[in-house]
Amino acid sequence: AAIGALGLLNGSFALFVIGALFTGVYMSAQGFYRFAATDTASDGYKPKAISYVMAGGLLSAVIGPQLVKVTAESMVVPFLGTYFGVIVLNLVGMWLFAFLDIPRPVAAPRGTPREGRSRLQLLREPVIAVAIICATVSYALMNLVMTSTPLAVVGCGFQTSHAADIVSAHVLAMYAPSFFTGHLIARFGVEKIIAAGLVILAGSGAVALSGVELEHFFIALILLGIGWNFGFIGGTTMLARSHTQAERGTIQGVNDAIVFGGVTLASISSGQLMNCSGSNVETGWQLVNVAMLPFLVLAGGALIWLALRPRAA
Repeated sequence: AAIGALGLLNGSFALFVIGALFTGVYMSAQGFYRFAATDTASDGYKPKAISYVMAGGLLSAVIGPQLVKVTAESMVVPFLGTYFGVIVLNLVGMWLFAFLDIPRPVAAPRGTPREGRSRLQLLREPVIAVAIICATVSYALMNLVMTSTPLAVVGCGFQTSHAADIVSAHVLAMYAPSFFTGHLIARFGVEKIIAAGLVILAGSGAVALSGVELEHFFIALILLGIGWNFGFIGGTTMLARSHTQAERGTIQGVNDAIVFGGVTLASISSGQLMNCSGSNVETGWQLVNVAMLPFLVLAGGALIWLALRPRAA
């Protein structure tokens, strides 16, 4: 944030981009908070711990935009005040972590052979493979559709304020279910909640394809948020239950590299799909939603294969 602020002060786009690069590093670490919450949790409480951490996103969705409104024009240089606000928030957060007491795992003596399976062995584990597939599909499809939504809303003749309201409803739908997703996983099982998430994502695509009125956008994006919540939290929970303590650093890193690599590709693909039809926004929007189908089939097929596998064995 300080580098970004310095870039704004000096009118240097290069410095501003470097600040954004470090923000990305920061966000990659922030993604591991959901795993850290499970370090001292019992198996039964893990899904609830993950769910509560993800619920923090709901507060972010409310506080973040308000912070921008208050600080964006608070100084002569636009958005400079916002970056100063980000610096203050992180200094406060640093003290919160300083007083957080999580017991450290006992370090292995020097010269002790490495414990746990290799990355390739872990990825060959059926439960881990399915967990990563479902989490990646859920997050990537959410990003694919959400990225195109403002363009589609405005392109279909509505105001930018309508697009903002639709995205706000979507973000609330992403994080509000987190207060009970963990309880649902504990009650019905993680596989059923992931399956429900995939069905809801499919429902989102079906609504989006059925029309381009405001109500279609609102309903589709709300369903998209709920489906992401169930699929991503479910996939994270499944992964957290499928490795040993010695393997957690390895597989959690691989998981996030795959998941957010998929998100990046989805974000790039979203614009390409919207543009491939030229100026016909409705056709581009339809292509974005049709593109969800093969990936939902992949994730759903993987989940069914996992459910049937013990019987076949």
